[in-house]
Amino acid sequence: MGIVNVTPDSFSDGGKFHSTEQAIAHALRLIEHGADMLDIGGESTRPGAQSVCAAEELERIVPVLEGLAHCGLPLSVDTLKPEVMRAAIQAGADMINDVNALQSPGALQAVADSGVGVCLMHMQGEPRTMQHDPMYQNVVTEVKAFLAARIEAAEQAGIARERIVIDPGFGFGKALEHNLALLRQLDAFQSLGVPLLAGLSRKSMLGALTGLDAGERMVPSVVAAVISAMKGAKILRVHDVKETRQALQIVTAVEGAR
Repeated sequence: MGIVNVTPDSFSDGGKFHSTEQAIAHALRLIEHGADMLDIGGESTRPGAQSVCAAEELERIVPVLEGLAHCGLPLSVDTLKPEVMRAAIQAGADMINDVNALQSPGALQAVADSGVGVCLMHMQGEPRTMQHDPMYQNVVTEVKAFLAARIEAAEQAGIARERIVIDPGFGFGKALEHNLALLRQLDAFQSLGVPLLAGLSRKSMLGALTGLDAGERMVPSVVAAVISAMKGAKILRVHDVKETRQALQIVTAVEGAR
């Protein structure tokens, strides 16, 4: 899953692809590099990020969706607002990627009324404050229980299990030790019976481990993606599509030989 941030303030590439033309051109490069799907976001959810209104978010993402309508890949939209979900689906989105796991009033119904897929992510708190001393007794157990409950809520709302993906939410209300525990035990989430998405690309946990700035974290990001894949992740949300795909080709060859 190639990342297309149509925002001025995303933590890694904010502002680089802020215009519609830049975002579409970037998306097409990601396709050339081997992306299987694209994730388009019009509101940054980095730690400390300020929210934007639905109208501004739609002004950013709808033209990009329309410009990529014939690209041949599934298009995901990264949003937590039900009104944005509905408009994005109308504009051609194939999937809603919600950091709030469809907890906003009306979000479950917005997805249930369509035929699109959905990614349910765990986040402790909300983007502006989520990294202010996050606390868990057992992060893996708690995140897994939350995701199981959200899967059940989605199914009860009429969203078929076949449409659901889960994401443990690396970096969303988690300290370094929480992120490492989740990655170490990522295979524990396979028992929930739905595909697992992992998004560690360029995140601060990689900077904490390596001392590298966000723009320098390509190699750690690829390593984290490979670990995630080997522990059962089916979708890898990444900035560096070409390099991640090359690494996965090696892993696939080795695992295939076994």
